[in-house]
Amino acid sequence: MPKICILDAKTLGTDVDLTPIRQLGELQVFSSTAADETAARIKDCDIVISNKVLLNESHLKFAPSVKLICIAATGTNNVDLDYAAVNKITVCNVAGYSTNSVVQHTFAMLFHLLESSAYYDRYVKSREYCKNNIFTHLGRSFWELNGKTWGIIGLGTIGRLVAKIAASFGCRVIYYSTSGKNDTSDYQRVSLEQLLQEADVVSIHAPLNENTRNLIAYNKIKLMKPHSILLNLGRGSIVNEADLARALDENLLGGAGLDVLEHEPIKDDNPLLNIQNPEKLFITPHLAWASTEARRTLVNEIALNISAFLSGTPRNQVGQA
Repeated sequence: MPKICILDAKTLGTDVDLTPIRQLGELQVFSSTAADETAARIKDCDIVISNKVLLNESHLKFAPSVKLICIAATGTNNVDLDYAAVNKITVCNVAGYSTNSVVQHTFAMLFHLLESSAYYDRYVKSREYCKNNIFTHLGRSFWELNGKTWGIIGLGTIGRLVAKIAASFGCRVIYYSTSGKNDTSDYQRVSLEQLLQEADVVSIHAPLNENTRNLIAYNKIKLMKPHSILLNLGRGSIVNEADLARALDENLLGGAGLDVLEHEPIKDDNPLLNIQNPEKLFITPHLAWASTEARRTLVNEIALNISAFLSGTPRNQVGQA
């Protein structure tokens, strides 16, 4: 049986059954793996599974038996694909497993900010509501999505589903193509500047590349409406975090929700942790992708990738047509 190892099983969660993978070989599971531990852990393996642990020449040259790398994610930047190709190591990823989870989290973040959920929950639980002389409390105003404009940066699979749901709430949907190649008649394509000026909600679902790094900086945030909400579920470095902190302190926008950050975990000196009105900012620790169903699908897809490779018909190969 092939020797299989998972280098960072902690990223899959402890509530997901690894049996589909375990049935395919002799499985060794590591909760996490530091850079100086990688070479030793993969040296006798035939198949390596990694979510974020780096696998490059400095590790792989000590592991001549490795013939398959399964990335437990869609992104492939943690693997040296050139080295893998030269050394006939097949690399497979998993795409599309978390679409529903990310879209759901997009709306969860929006409504948390839009309806000041933290404020109202705290108001009731602090017993301030017990002292009220009327049945309601209107300490924070909120607005309806119906009739508003939702701007999407990155109209891929996730962006399209967000657009569909936003439209069902009565939103006018517009989008900006970060590559310049995405074109559809379903929604109006606009420039980034027009999108930021017109949208009441801006959600980012784009990859990080030379076109998107630092895309949303202070000069762009200044174009947004004072009540608008910015959501980043793409990659952290798309939004300049220092500029966002400044913009929130200057009340240039109504709020921001981030599931991704430039450095993960977040650094202690990140300016976003010290903004004057923390209720305007909602940060989650890169978990939009991680519903139970999404992680279960991820494990099953990894197992299918391994099974296909072992049968001589690899699937989901990175860099393959």
